[in-house]
Amino acid sequence: MFHKEGGKIILIATTVTVAITLLTPELIKLFWLQKTIQIATLLFLILILQFFRNPNRKITPNDKVILAPVDGKVVVIEEVFEGEYFKDKRLQVSIFMSPINVHVTRYAVSGLIKYSKYHPGKYLVAWHPKASTENERTTVVIESKEFGEILYRQIAGALARRIVNYAQEGMQVKQGDDAGFIKFGSRVDIFFPLGTKIEVKLQQNAVGNETVVALKQ
Repeated sequence: MFHKEGGKIILIATTVTVAITLLTPELIKLFWLQKTIQIATLLFLILILQFFRNPNRKITPNDKVILAPVDGKVVVIEEVFEGEYFKDKRLQVSIFMSPINVHVTRYAVSGLIKYSKYHPGKYLVAWHPKASTENERTTVVIESKEFGEILYRQIAGALARRIVNYAQEGMQVKQGDDAGFIKFGSRVDIFFPLGTKIEVKLQQNAVGNETVVALKQ
């Protein structure tokens, strides 16, 4: 199953792959060079397909847990000052997605979208300390029943050139549903109230819709 955001790119990549596979023997006489080009093109298509894959991870929403919104590695767990919306100290958890991870963003918790804003910006590597405030990004705040307001931020990386965000202010959203997509390398920051019980550890591999990031005490 593939994400809808990859439809156009997958179609183009498939068309190019088929064309090169069929035309290469007619245009290039060296057998080894024919096969090298064909294999390289096929590998490129496989990379595109795996990048836009969208595993079916249906869940039963649970208001007492916050699930990982994306697949990736936990690279930050620290107390920080969040200056865009809360303007106070929060507990930040950041998940970095490499190009081989699933890049679908899912709602980590059910609730009401209180804030949703897109920010143009730079394309620093996603793990750079300033990426959270200087890179292209979207900021979304969900008011949940058990945790109060939870902020998550989709951040573009050095390779990413498009962030897709489906959250709109006033929407009621359900934990686990599709919240957007970040194309080609990125990270997601989640900001919790101080004192929230964090269930993940640094360098842990998180799985979207499966890994519990925070638990209501």
